[in-house]
Amino acid sequence: MRSLLRICALLLLLCLTSGWPLFAAAQTQSVRKPAPSATPAPQRTVLVMGDSLSAGYGLAAHQGWVALTAQKIAKETPGWRVVNASISGETTAGGAARIAAALQRHKPSVVVIELGANDGLRGLPLQQSRDNLERMIVAAQRAKAKVLLIGMRLPPNYGPDYTRGFERNFRDLAQRHKLALVPFLLEPIAMDRRAFQADQLHPTAAAQPKLRDHVWPALTPLLR
Repeated sequence: MRSLLRICALLLLLCLTSGWPLFAAAQTQSVRKPAPSATPAPQRTVLVMGDSLSAGYGLAAHQGWVALTAQKIAKETPGWRVVNASISGETTAGGAARIAAALQRHKPSVVVIELGANDGLRGLPLQQSRDNLERMIVAAQRAKAKVLLIGMRLPPNYGPDYTRGFERNFRDLAQRHKLALVPFLLEPIAMDRRAFQADQLHPTAAAQPKLRDHVWPALTPLLR
């Protein structure tokens, strides 16, 4: 009888011992954490550096063409955001001074440069304006951002040589650096006095969708 009890005890011990690795493995599998879900892709940024025409002078924050463009981008090309770093009264010198910090802060994939009008209205040297714009372009491209350059035109009272040279700056820079170009931001409304505020310089809220739609075809390819 004692021999039988010993054999039974030995068999029980053997079963318990041999089953332990399977039990331990099962326990290990049961406490494994599930694989983390995929992290959403970060939003890419369009950085707009302009003057009062892009800052929405005299308008509510949501009425300017840049804000309207941001709304259109959110609807049609999700995954992007728009940062409007435009300042009323900004010159190309101001933009050139700010571009490095703006690139560092926002890390944009696309940079829209809409500057030069205040240089022209003040009669600043054309080469100076060109050099400032080029500094901004080069800085943006070195930061691996695509660039959209938006140009401006001046009234004829500034003289034919100055006005032609002013327009040529934008064309030449776009060609030299292979940029997307909108030659004249105000082209859709330039001949309509009703499209401007009392100062006859800044577009009304009602005119802003036309500016958005004018810029959109040049901007869209850069969002791909």
